[in-house]
Amino acid sequence: MIEPTLNYVTCPGPAAAAAPGATVPEGHRMAWWEWSAPQCRDASHVVVCVHGLSRQGRDFDVLARALAPQVRVVCPDVVGRGHSDWLADPAGYQVPVYAADMLALLDALHARVPIRTLDWVGTSMGGLIGIALAGQPGLPLPAPVRRMVLNDVGPALEWQALERIGQYLGVPAHFATAEAAADALWAISSSFGPHTREQWVALSRPMLRPAPQGGFILHYDPAIAVPFNQLRQQDAAAGEELLWQLYDRIQARVLLLRGAQSDLLAPATARAMAGRGPHAQCVQFEGVGHAPTLVDDAQVQVVRRFLLEEGSAP
Repeated sequence: MIEPTLNYVTCPGPAAAAAPGATVPEGHRMAWWEWSAPQCRDASHVVVCVHGLSRQGRDFDVLARALAPQVRVVCPDVVGRGHSDWLADPAGYQVPVYAADMLALLDALHARVPIRTLDWVGTSMGGLIGIALAGQPGLPLPAPVRRMVLNDVGPALEWQALERIGQYLGVPAHFATAEAAADALWAISSSFGPHTREQWVALSRPMLRPAPQGGFILHYDPAIAVPFNQLRQQDAAAGEELLWQLYDRIQARVLLLRGAQSDLLAPATARAMAGRGPHAQCVQFEGVGHAPTLVDDAQVQVVRRFLLEEGSAP
């Protein structure tokens, strides 16, 4: 079975000091997981998969294994999550900083093996980062984004869903066992849709880190909630206008995935995305809310066909 390798890239902006009184590093490290099969058909074709707000790069293990024989798959842990550094200033936990980090990552990838084809898969927050990059043609990307998968996200986000997420984001949690953690995470993630116990435990394990006192805590910096909880509805409306402008400038071919019961991506927003800008194709999954995890084989095959089979329609 193909397994990923863990790598790091240094990005602008100070990381949090490792200990009280320690010197604050000049830059922060972003971790990224690389999936590349020994006989990868085209290492110059890179698919970047970016996770949601409180998740991490190992969310894409199933999809990455399906893609890796043909292309190089890169799954970053966005700063503040997973194996990446935490930021010195919580105000940096926002899309502009994340997008700048992705530019640093793409530059490092291009230096290793020149990128000729670049695709993007973004779940929720990862999709917003993708819109920010692909919607600004002047950015120094090593190659233009060719195809983009937006997983249950768009320029307009439902305010009630953001309020729901804010109820648990950054709340301290301690779990005696990994199994107890999986159960607790399922309680706030059942909208992801049906999963076997094995699938859910596999998704949950990278969400944890050992606690100093024993047991487990969540993998991310609780301070990622600071800018999120400072967001007001009028601010979200202003941000929506900017995101639509960025979306309309995307030149990539776009596949929009939507959970049929999603509370974050409204049907009206999905229809608008199909009718303007890059005119996204939309595929909807029944029995799923926010957001499809891309673990179910039907979901994986939709994405795989879109990215790898020329001229194919989901």
